Amino acid sequence: MVYPTETLYGLGALATHAGAVERLALAKGRPDGKAMPLLGADLAQVEAVAVLGPLARRLAAAFWPGPLTLVVEAAPGLPGPILGGGRTVGVRVTSSPVAAALCRAAGGALVATSANLAGQPAVASAGELDAALRARVDAVLDAGPTPGGPPSTVLVVAGERLRLLRAGAVTVAAIEAAAGPGVEP
Repeated sequence: MVYPTETLYGLGALATHAGAVERLALAKGRPDGKAMPLLGADLAQVEAVAVLGPLARRLAAAFWPGPLTLVVEAAPGLPGPILGGGRTVGVRVTSSPVAAALCRAAGGALVATSANLAGQPAVASAGELDAALRARVDAVLDAGPTPGGPPSTVLVVAGERLRLLRAGAVTVAAIEAAAGPGVEP
């Protein structure tokens, strides 16, 4: 289904439902080997799909709920397309009341890839959805326009090292203020 997040509209399925995740990847036209981020309503939902070390927990405490995606070790049992062939997963706790309610209703973390066909721009309203994508999904939850702006910041957390994968809504300066200097580009 398509649903609003704290930044843009997302395309999602229950992260632990392999069939739904496969359908989502096909609907988006997502290439094999490209991981999919997840979001949860709370820390417990994130911890069901990811392993958070001390630095990741510090960052989570500082920025969640909100648009900071942390790439950390995946918990066992996630469907292959989520991991993109690796052993890590991007996770965040959403600050969107609608997305959080969906996670709670689904009983777990949701895939939170952008609601667009692969290679197309992300959308801030349901009205901007590509007709081909709309035809491939089961539902569109139109809750009005999202704030838009930059997408979530994506940060790899490996032990005590941080590497920026994508600049976004949370600045490197804010991350370094919470975690200390040394975010690698």
